[in-house]
Amino acid sequence: MTDFEGLNTAVLSIEAAAANKVFFSIGEEGNFSCGSLALKNPGFISNPASKGMEASDNGKFSFIPRPVDFEIYRRAFDKVSWHLKRGDTYLINLTFATELQTELSLDDIFLRSLATYKILFADDFVVFSPEPFISIRNGVIRSNPMKGTIDASIPDAEAKLLSDPKEFFEHNTIVDLIRNDLSMIASSVKVERFRYIEKIRTNRKDLLQMSSEISGIMPQGYLSHLGEDIFTLLPAGSVSGAPKEKTVQIIKEAEADGRGFYTGVFGYFNGRDLSSAVMIRFIEKADGVLKFRSGGGITALSDCESEYNELIDKVYVPLV
Repeated sequence: MTDFEGLNTAVLSIEAAAANKVFFSIGEEGNFSCGSLALKNPGFISNPASKGMEASDNGKFSFIPRPVDFEIYRRAFDKVSWHLKRGDTYLINLTFATELQTELSLDDIFLRSLATYKILFADDFVVFSPEPFISIRNGVIRSNPMKGTIDASIPDAEAKLLSDPKEFFEHNTIVDLIRNDLSMIASSVKVERFRYIEKIRTNRKDLLQMSSEISGIMPQGYLSHLGEDIFTLLPAGSVSGAPKEKTVQIIKEAEADGRGFYTGVFGYFNGRDLSSAVMIRFIEKADGVLKFRSGGGITALSDCESEYNELIDKVYVPLV
């Protein structure tokens, strides 16, 4: 696990993670057992480090987002738009924190949320991410960047997402960036699937997300330098932008505070295969207040109000 800035990295065994109340789930791998998503989780209760951790069994809850003021967002949007017009960047991921009012704890959200990639880091933050970073199986590396979101209830939502010029440009840019990134550590890099659509069910509304799949062949002996290869690819292109180095500098100028672990990556390595995810759909706890970090890609074709609404649309929990 590493943060967005690459300043804080942790490598833990499954046992050490659990002892420090770091729980994760990646597909079928994880250091807890949820059974049939029972609210009282036997995997947690049996672990001495997690006694007393159980989700509320009240199915009703409030979930009230209090997003950043539009004028504050506009000022940051205008700043990155200025850089876009100068040609300093041609795609930048702009994010903000939204305060949440809810009875749900971080533990509740972790236990209840339906997501392929989940991590609970003590009482600091929880992630329920739909986006893989990279996976490696039998020497084949894959990345599935997500770029493009729309409210699924909009008539002809999928067709509108696929035909939107801004979304097309944004997605193409990220696919090209990821293809170039993978080419630094792998050969025979190619796009396996281009702009496929997936539905995400949430407590507020259903969303459609657009992704692509890029693959490559890792060299012989790659396991001996796998850690170096991972850091070569960081930060993830889908949550930074292009060109990456300059865009990260602009992000630091435009956003209200440092991202920390938000938009960093976490993963599981069993000595042979690797699965990892981008830490989006991220809720952190600071001074007793829950904050949901979200954002989206900004291009020269972006509309400020539309991007602000997308930021708010992404404030959700995919609860059972």
